[in-house]
Amino acid sequence: MSGRIVLFGATGYTGGRTAEALVGRGVRPVLAGRDAARLAALGERLGCPTATADVTDVASVGGLVGPDDVLVTTVGPFARLGGAALAAAVSAGATYLDSTGEPPFVREVFELQGPAAERSGARLLTAFGHDYVPGVLAGALALREAGERAARVDVGYFLSGRGRWFSRGTVTSLIGIAGSPGHTLRHGAVRTENAGARLRTYEVDGRPRPGVSIGGVEQFALPRLQPGLRTVDVHLGWFGALSSAVHATSRLPAPPAPLLGVLGVLAGRLPRDPSAEALAGCRSHVVAEVFDDYGTLLARTCLTAPDPYALTADLLAWGAARALSHGVTGTGALDPVGAFGLDTLREGAASAGLTSP
Repeated sequence: MSGRIVLFGATGYTGGRTAEALVGRGVRPVLAGRDAARLAALGERLGCPTATADVTDVASVGGLVGPDDVLVTTVGPFARLGGAALAAAVSAGATYLDSTGEPPFVREVFELQGPAAERSGARLLTAFGHDYVPGVLAGALALREAGERAARVDVGYFLSGRGRWFSRGTVTSLIGIAGSPGHTLRHGAVRTENAGARLRTYEVDGRPRPGVSIGGVEQFALPRLQPGLRTVDVHLGWFGALSSAVHATSRLPAPPAPLLGVLGVLAGRLPRDPSAEALAGCRSHVVAEVFDDYGTLLARTCLTAPDPYALTADLLAWGAARALSHGVTGTGALDPVGAFGLDTLREGAASAGLTSP
């Protein structure tokens, strides 16, 4: 292992958990960021080296990262703060992982930065956490069972438990993408559509749960595994009984910028961390269903995991450590299955707590 793992965002909630997960796997990442004092304290506690750099400055990030390194960033909202680290990784020809769940940023990685990464030899793995590794894995397992008749895949994400599950960063990211165009796969091509434009119900843990559509990695990843796929939809079931209202708002004009600004200020007053008690009782459920051209269900895969933040941290830690020690397959914008192989990904996800119920 001639390279190293460079982690941005370790003084934040998700980044801090990722740093701890990396150390738990025997890896000492370089903790990078602007606040030298906070980094030094964290580095001393975890036994990790530190470096001062600005994640929003391409040259600053680029000064830390070379072609043999793995750059991991948890600094969001990614639409506002993620571009420089991504560009630096592409320029350096490095391996890159992030924790985004923002559909516009995911699409930018695949459609805009992917070709540049192929030319530089960079390897980009965006949204390598609870969003959207579980759906890609569940979809790939269901596709393997379904066989060549597969024409459509639906993936649903759900949480069970009670209390405040979301960190301040998650809420800020959700506000940041409000009104932004989403994407789906229709007739074999990625197409733009508003988030929430589609509503469907899944059976989750023995009861019906509604979800609204959202763009993810699945729309890019699953057609690579099964070129005959014509449709891929991803649904988010976090809103419960409010899903119908979220679906209805998808037809409305985008919220005005001043309103989003006010919501952003209010989000900034939320506690940084989600409720520990709520996360302790939280379970994540991911369902993938594969259909043929006539709507016949061919295969169904369900995966579950505890605490979505723990899952994100552990997936990022496993992916970064695996990429550093064994490399990944391919260059450009990669998907988790293509980068690591289905069985290896399944084993890695299981080590992070993502398993069949």
